[in-house]
Amino acid sequence: MHTSFTPTDWAVLIGYVLLLALAGWLTTRRGMDSEGYFLAGHHAPTWLVAISVLSTVQSAATFLGVPDNSYRGNYTYIGGVFAALVAAWIAGNVLIPRFYAMRVTTVYELLESRFDATARRAAGVMYLLGRILASGARLYLAAIAVSMILFLDIEPGHIVIASGLLLVFGLVFTFMGGLESIIWSDLVQVVLYVGAALVVAITLWASLPMSMSEAISALVNAPGGSKLAPINATLDLSAPFGLFAVLTGVVLLNLASSGLDQDITQRLLACEDAAKGRRALYASVIVSLPVIALFLVIGSLLWLHYQGAAASSFNGEKVTVFMHYILTEIPPGLRGLVTVGVIAAAAINSGLISMANVLVNDLYRPFAGERQEAHFVRAGRAASVVLGLALFAMSILSYYWQRYSDAALLDFVLGVMSFAYSGLLGVYGVALFTRRGNSGSVIAAFVAGFLTVLAFQPYVIDSLALPAGMKAIAFPWQLVLGTAISALVCAMGKAKVAIAGNPG
Repeated sequence: MHTSFTPTDWAVLIGYVLLLALAGWLTTRRGMDSEGYFLAGHHAPTWLVAISVLSTVQSAATFLGVPDNSYRGNYTYIGGVFAALVAAWIAGNVLIPRFYAMRVTTVYELLESRFDATARRAAGVMYLLGRILASGARLYLAAIAVSMILFLDIEPGHIVIASGLLLVFGLVFTFMGGLESIIWSDLVQVVLYVGAALVVAITLWASLPMSMSEAISALVNAPGGSKLAPINATLDLSAPFGLFAVLTGVVLLNLASSGLDQDITQRLLACEDAAKGRRALYASVIVSLPVIALFLVIGSLLWLHYQGAAASSFNGEKVTVFMHYILTEIPPGLRGLVTVGVIAAAAINSGLISMANVLVNDLYRPFAGERQEAHFVRAGRAASVVLGLALFAMSILSYYWQRYSDAALLDFVLGVMSFAYSGLLGVYGVALFTRRGNSGSVIAAFVAGFLTVLAFQPYVIDSLALPAGMKAIAFPWQLVLGTAISALVCAMGKAKVAIAGNPG
């Protein structure tokens, strides 16, 4: 089996595995109860939770997709950080305090208080479905990178091997010590993938025969407009990071991620109280700014390196410009470090622990009866295996899905997240700010939001002969429409008594 890895690259990769294993082993607590396994006993340090949230939000799409975004366009993606700040303020002041006041293990328990247990379970199912789609897509993108680096192609069999390797990494560290172990391993992974990106940026800059002022001038005066422009005030519905798309759909995307996605909120609930959870959320967004800026700069350096003319394929396979650079020019040893960066950015253990939490506490525990806490810890580990296999299957499906849609890596992953987020945003908006809705309309709203986003998928458009122009509508606008339809459907339900403190 041919591989581009040298002994130095393999040594770097093996060193990463050993370092991560050491971090997981040192933070594993024996004999923990389910709260310790799923929420780290509410004693996780605020700064560490912030880093863990950053690690969870970042992915292989960030590592590979953001440089490609600035290489082909400009810096408008940075608007996502502003959107994340707005969303963090809303989540930190509206949602996080309420979750702590209710002493929830998952954020979907709020719907049981507002409606009933059926609504809570429906939200749990919608989250699981959405997270399988989104995390499976992230796993696929990381598998592309690992397959290209190891095998120099993305043949289906090699994608399967790469996805399997990444899944094993995720399962091992989920089993070891629950959320606390994962939070500490997140710290290691952030250091590694940011470190890898810094080394690449320094290597690229050293290869450019120009001064800083010359580089900036070349980027500002690039054909087609400045490649450093941070704002695009277009009303074009096909621009995913235009100003108006950022102020609407991207804000909604970040609000759902920060306050309604158990993958993120589980970390925020691991803090001692709501104030520390809120500070961790704010800090994670602020810290994300230099990280995202670093990947945008890499894209700019690649544009200067290739003068905008890098090949978009390798061995007949379509690749991002960053991947082309990794495969063709990056020196041995550094290739191993970049592979570690991709794997670290793509870690799925955070998604596995949050999904297992929802599956056990929202869907299994109500029917399990009185059991010892150790039973639910074991159930969480078993759930992680089942869910991991679901992510593996989704990564294989994504191989064909993304190729059919021909979407950019970043847009593909963010767009997949809209399937679950549209329903969750619509239902929680009605639950928190009105007296309308019941469990039946909640379920209908989740289905309506999902189907709305599904209608914009190229395969569905082609199969149902829908207007071809729908394919050009960017994911933020799909999310806006899906959220609006979901909220309307949920509000059609008969009025229910609002939860305590509800402004409705």
